[in-house]
Amino acid sequence: MSLDKQWFDEMEARIPKGEIRTRFAPSPTGYMHVGNLRTALYTYLIARHGGGKFLLRIEDTDQGRLVEGAVEVIYATMRKCGLTWDEGPDVGGPVGPYIQSKRRTLYGRYAKRLVETGHAYYCFCEKEHPEEDVDGFDREEDPCRALDPKLAQARVEAGEPHVIRQRIPRQGQTTFCDGVYGQITVDHAELDDQILLKRDGLPTYNFANVVDDHLMGITHVVRGAEYLSSAPKYNLLYQAFGWDVPTYIHCASVMINDPDTGVVRKMSKRMGDPSYEELLAQGYLSQAVVNYVSLLGWAPHGELAEQEFFTLAELIDVFEIDGISKSPSAFDMDKLTYFNASYLRALPPQEFYQAALPYIRQAVTCPDRPTQEIAALLQARCERLTDIPEKIDFFETLPDYEAGLFINKKSKTDSVVSRAMLEAAIPMLSTLSEWSNEAIHQGLISLAQSLEVKNATLMWPVRIAASGRAVTPGGAVEICHILGKEETLRRLELGLNKLIE
Repeated sequence: MSLDKQWFDEMEARIPKGEIRTRFAPSPTGYMHVGNLRTALYTYLIARHGGGKFLLRIEDTDQGRLVEGAVEVIYATMRKCGLTWDEGPDVGGPVGPYIQSKRRTLYGRYAKRLVETGHAYYCFCEKEHPEEDVDGFDREEDPCRALDPKLAQARVEAGEPHVIRQRIPRQGQTTFCDGVYGQITVDHAELDDQILLKRDGLPTYNFANVVDDHLMGITHVVRGAEYLSSAPKYNLLYQAFGWDVPTYIHCASVMINDPDTGVVRKMSKRMGDPSYEELLAQGYLSQAVVNYVSLLGWAPHGELAEQEFFTLAELIDVFEIDGISKSPSAFDMDKLTYFNASYLRALPPQEFYQAALPYIRQAVTCPDRPTQEIAALLQARCERLTDIPEKIDFFETLPDYEAGLFINKKSKTDSVVSRAMLEAAIPMLSTLSEWSNEAIHQGLISLAQSLEVKNATLMWPVRIAASGRAVTPGGAVEICHILGKEETLRRLELGLNKLIE
């Protein structure tokens, strides 16, 4: 047995068999955008639903676009989303390494194997196009395609710069089956001889994916629909090697209504659309983002068809490939906000408090203010965590407000009524020996009864004077308790003075 054949046989022997194996293979070029997160999520769900393995592979062959620290961002994002991997750069596995740049010697051997079998050729032409595949199929015939193989080999051995290109058949068709779009047939005349190995010895994205997916035993490949046009070339590579073709699952684009132009376009981080990390920074919970993203192009069947809210465990249980849509989906910030508000309200109170506390402290620095009570007021009234500071900053400093706020038709208050209410409330509250929600509530209710007015008629001016706001989380009783007796009475006196002036 030749050394080369033995090496290839050993590589084949390493490949795990008999289970579903999927991979998420991001490039470390920055934060995870929504489309990438959806790909990672669907890839994870397919593996977990089928009781298989989920792999993480870092595709860093495009050295010019690498961003320092991006790999750590990928790890952190995946973990925050709950997308744990069974094999990967940091946990190892039977088919590593799981970083493409550490596999570069593999690609050269497989590319040369294709040259030897006539499915690829050495190209010495000066670069006129990017090394990666380009759109359109109107290029002229590559003159190196017809070079005598022995002459081409001699030029390679002499050190002449070159790439290795796939030799696409000029006749016939390739038919492949996609899990979403079904059977697709493409004429070979529409395909170009894509570059497999670049001049620096690194593979192109298209070639590295095929080699790595096979050697890692990947059974299902999830990617964006923009790669549908490349799928026939992938098929021809698999066939040239004599390998089984994995199940392709191409996902339609995520679209967004551009807030600047009003034009509906494909979501893109290059256009400034929010990444996962930016959504978290905007006050969205990771669970809400993951749930919402799962529905961007997928829907459950049967009795669950109308259900919107799913935990990750529930998604694993119900996720089916045939629920993925062929049509583009629309990313709607308002819909995401709706999901987020629902998740915030459903959190156990202590979890909400922990999530809200950093935002509460942005607005309320006074150590005397009971932050847990403030959080309790917010939980049912908060859509995004970043909304919190502006909702509660009055607890820190009484804002400047106009006396007109005391006028409210529904509560039957005007400046005269409000003045009377505050003149009665201030002495009553000052006599309370206990400053609790119960004592404040009972005192104000009893006072309203003695004044023969509705509760709202008294509560409205007290709340306005205590907060300086028409809209507040919580009512007069809760606000007064949080402010404390001394600060409450001070603010009510200031409110009364506005009505006397």
